[in-house]
Amino acid sequence: MTTVNTATNTPATNGTANASSTGLNGDFTMFLKLLTTQMQNQDPLSPMDTAQYTQQLVQYSQVEQSMAQTNTLKSILSALGTQNLTQASSLIGRAVEVDSPVAGLTGTQAAQWSWSTPRDAASVVATISDASGKVVDTRTVQVTGNSGTLAWDGLTSGGREMPAGKYSLSLKALDSSGTQLTSTVHSIGTVSDVQLSNGAVLVTVNGSQVEAGKLIRIGGAGAGTGTGSGNSGA
Repeated sequence: MTTVNTATNTPATNGTANASSTGLNGDFTMFLKLLTTQMQNQDPLSPMDTAQYTQQLVQYSQVEQSMAQTNTLKSILSALGTQNLTQASSLIGRAVEVDSPVAGLTGTQAAQWSWSTPRDAASVVATISDASGKVVDTRTVQVTGNSGTLAWDGLTSGGREMPAGKYSLSLKALDSSGTQLTSTVHSIGTVSDVQLSNGAVLVTVNGSQVEAGKLIRIGGAGAGTGTGSGNSGA
């Protein structure tokens, strides 16, 4: 069952901020105790400097106000993060397109990409690399026009089955005159999980975690994200 993971919702900076707040609270309390003791035991013939006393009170008052403002800001940011996470949870089960050439391959979901070139391509050769950058497969893509999709089930042209993980796609596209074309590649997949980490909403697409801000298209429920047989053209 798909769950919205909130176990890692607390930003790493919260621990430092909380520790600083606790330290300031402790210092302020200690200051008040020392000040009270000093006033109770001061020499009536040589009373404490009221100007210095007032200055210290003002400084600590400013610190206390800053602490209160920080806590208020943290509460606002936490509420906004929770709201963003709740909104992002509606993405679970949806097909999405990501502004990245890195796609996830799972045991039940093919790695999928969309691609485009500035003008019609006559030939396109796809190179698939693993997370370390090692080329694991190269194949010719059937193409018509200047855009298409590629679905790869992890089976290489040589018959080797690659494990689940992250794979990137690069293309060498040529037009009818043999001139190389620039290409744009985006990954495609289905969202299975959303998380909030350090204030950023992360979505898991085909087992690969990306920032929600990198989503450039949101489609229907898991459309066209099953395990494919290899490649497909436009």
